[in-house]
Amino acid sequence: MTEPVATEVGRDFIRDIIQADLDQAKCKEIVTRFPPEPNGYLHIGHAKSIALNFGIAQEFPGRCHLRFDDTNPVKEEQEYIDSIQADVHWLGFDWGKNLFFASDYFDRLYEWAENLIRDGLAYVDDQTQEEIRLSRGTLTEPGKNSPFRDRSVDENLDLFRRMKAGEFPNGARVLRAKIDMSAGNINLRDPVLYRILHAHHPRTGTKWSIYPSYDYAHGQSDAIEGITHSICTLEFEDHRPLYDWFIEKLPVPSKPHQYEFARLNLTYTLLSKRVLTQLVRDGHVAGWDDPRMPTMAGMRRRGVPPAALREFVKRIGVAKANSVVDVGMLEFCIREELNRTAQRRMGVLRPLKVVIENYPEGQSEELEAINHPDDPGAGTRKITFGRELYIEQDDFMENPPKKFFRLSPGNEVRLRYAYFVKCTGVIKNDKGEVVELRCTYDPATKGGNAPDGRKVKATMHWLPAATSVPAEIRIYNQLFANPSPDASNFAADLNPNSLEILSDARIEASVAESNSMEPMQFERQGYFVRDRDSTPGKPVFSRTIGLRDTFAKEVAKG
Repeated sequence: MTEPVATEVGRDFIRDIIQADLDQAKCKEIVTRFPPEPNGYLHIGHAKSIALNFGIAQEFPGRCHLRFDDTNPVKEEQEYIDSIQADVHWLGFDWGKNLFFASDYFDRLYEWAENLIRDGLAYVDDQTQEEIRLSRGTLTEPGKNSPFRDRSVDENLDLFRRMKAGEFPNGARVLRAKIDMSAGNINLRDPVLYRILHAHHPRTGTKWSIYPSYDYAHGQSDAIEGITHSICTLEFEDHRPLYDWFIEKLPVPSKPHQYEFARLNLTYTLLSKRVLTQLVRDGHVAGWDDPRMPTMAGMRRRGVPPAALREFVKRIGVAKANSVVDVGMLEFCIREELNRTAQRRMGVLRPLKVVIENYPEGQSEELEAINHPDDPGAGTRKITFGRELYIEQDDFMENPPKKFFRLSPGNEVRLRYAYFVKCTGVIKNDKGEVVELRCTYDPATKGGNAPDGRKVKATMHWLPAATSVPAEIRIYNQLFANPSPDASNFAADLNPNSLEILSDARIEASVAESNSMEPMQFERQGYFVRDRDSTPGKPVFSRTIGLRDTFAKEVAKG
């Protein structure tokens, strides 16, 4: 059972409406729902809706249902149902006994459709999908009535029942509501309620040959479950009159109301389910949980803490108008949470060997390193220091510019938790590349301070050559190089440097031996997490995020 998440009541317009409804005794208990379609993995935009609906239910209090709108068996899979439940739990919320499916209501929805036919409010249309589309009209021109619109009640009931019995092929007929083909809102121009679809459903199998549309099933499912506040994103605003029309015309047990809020839009990110599906199918990413994906599965694999996502959606708030949020705000929330919670370790991503010539051969010593600078309770650990070490290649320059304070010939630096060292020699290969450094150390500076008071301007991380472990490090950057990627041609905006694999990195032995999936900070490098591709002989770590925003600077430089 997931522990309740501590939340703070906000002052957005949705919560103001709910508080007013409670004050006016319009409802005794608040009931919300999160209603995903199980045709893909959830993304960060869904996290906003989950936190809003479940958060409201906790704050007021009330209950929030998890309901799968499983009305399209062609695109729905059990894999998606399982992943959605896992994501909601990971984010920190729980639906308890309130797990539902639109398919639970298929029998009642069918009965209500027959009610509409009997009341002269629905008819079977034999037109093709293209003919229906062409006759629907435009925003400036009214639609045209179907030639089948005036069929008798008896004929419509007979045809609809035969549709249900599976007599007709896919696309042969549909059931449409009879509303108004001249309505200014195109959604009211005789929308389709049922279509013929001979497909296996994950829960109902082959029982049904017809399936309700989302617009028809959605509001009625809300009514059946007693939802008091049906909260959705702004693209459904034009659907609300249809939502209300069904609620008014059908013998539903309750009368919920729909409220719309702005969906989440992020720079450098596309949240279209069509685009995300195509990214996976076309092999641009390694699956729905690829750490570059904005899916919650991808973010979880990348080591993003759920608390950071909750804080992010709290900071951006709930608005009535669409806007674009800078991805930097999300990254700030991730860094802030990881800085507070992640233990520190050392990892050398691009190793350069260092031999300390005045350190005795065959000798080593253990140095104490703190696990978290702001949390004494996190304790300490031991790191082995010896004659041969690894440092980062970027921490050495043979001919440095003026403000390069790290290691260079004749320059002295501090090795974290260890000693002052000075570079005395450089060894190169046949290509002229630096492959090894020769250094000396000052035994009097153990712990990082000189008894004579001399100062150094750089402190560098390092690892012992003898006991550190080789590892693969995956450096992830934004999937798109364009801050406003084009959904219609997204492949053109893909970042060719969204993934860099470092196969010769080194990490502390304790990190390699641990099976912990908790993120950690590799000092001076960023936050990293063990990937599920790790094996006992080959640990794999993915970078969750860097210590600062370097990607935007690289893009700006071109």
